[in-house]
Amino acid sequence: MRILMISTTFPYPPTLGGTQIRTFYLLKHLAQRHEVTLVTQRSDEVTEEEVNTLSTHVEKLVCFPRPTAADLQPGLTGKASRFAHFLATGTPPSTTYLHTPTMQRWIDEWVEGSHCDAITCEHSVNEVFVRPSYRQRVKKVVVDIHSSLYGTLVNQLQTGTAEKPLRDRLNLPLLRRYERRYAQKFTDLVITTEEDRQFFAPIAGATPLHVVPNGVDLVQFPYRSADPGGHSLVFVGAMDYIANVDTAKFLAQVILPPLRQRYADATLYLVGNKPTAEVQALGNLPGVVVTGRVPSVAEYLHRATVAVVPMRIGFGIKNKTLEAMAAGVPVVASDRGLEGLAVDQPQRALRANTVDEYVGAIAQLFDQPDLRATLSARGRELIEDTFTWERAGQAYEAVLNG
Repeated sequence: MRILMISTTFPYPPTLGGTQIRTFYLLKHLAQRHEVTLVTQRSDEVTEEEVNTLSTHVEKLVCFPRPTAADLQPGLTGKASRFAHFLATGTPPSTTYLHTPTMQRWIDEWVEGSHCDAITCEHSVNEVFVRPSYRQRVKKVVVDIHSSLYGTLVNQLQTGTAEKPLRDRLNLPLLRRYERRYAQKFTDLVITTEEDRQFFAPIAGATPLHVVPNGVDLVQFPYRSADPGGHSLVFVGAMDYIANVDTAKFLAQVILPPLRQRYADATLYLVGNKPTAEVQALGNLPGVVVTGRVPSVAEYLHRATVAVVPMRIGFGIKNKTLEAMAAGVPVVASDRGLEGLAVDQPQRALRANTVDEYVGAIAQLFDQPDLRATLSARGRELIEDTFTWERAGQAYEAVLNG
């Protein structure tokens, strides 16, 4: 097949966040047997070396400049204008912000020139580039949703983590309408978990829904050679993403202090790219280390006693949970952090959703080397059996071949 992949997120290196990771590995798998053209956007941070490396994985790589905040109309006038546009068009500002005429023109010409047999949108934010008429020109038009904008907002409002609750409540019905509308443009919708299927079924209607889970690169995340012991925690993620910022603050400000009352040397490593000012400030708290971008996430995982994923918001399978299990680090996580994973029978991770539950579960693992060893072995086994990128790539390829 000749596949056109649309991703406003530049998917390299595949270590900077869930969207990059998923897009890159699905692309890499498809490119083994198909002719893949990737059209993407490039920010000033993307290097020539990264462009050149990514281009070796595809038949054709087309890059357009990524819009910046400076391109938006400033102040209250700008916000009012964007909300009015949302009301009028039904498309949220977070999507229209990335839509550029030059990239749209290129995609139109590529499709109208019959250069592709299938189109994939790598994240629902890219749906804005797909015209309903494309379905008459190509066999498959697929959106790999990654996460629901509506569902994420509902989750943030329920957990009290919404940045602007009043605005977000106004946006809720608009986002629900938006997701119903864009779904109709596609031949197939791809989601990451069975839990997502229950949520998206009313939106999808007659459009087929396919579960394609995330995976782990087992070369990048080898199984650890030894249990380091000690009292160290690690949380990994892109530290400019709202769900990870919320989790980092919750861990450092709420979970770690009572834990340090029992284990004075307990240390929390917040590992990830682009820490916001809020996250950087957490490094001033006792026992908290904010690393920023690191050469190897796996090294930090291998040195940790426990990986903690106390996510309160965000849908889908969490790469950070899969990677910790692949590396052999015992995991304590919330229901959100364990979404899509069968970890209770047999026990492959410890589940916690309140501060007392987190402190108790972490203390259990600090004190019980045998329990750490059991969860370590079972976690790695789960990843090897179910959550490799090879398996995910095969499932994605099957959607395109169907």
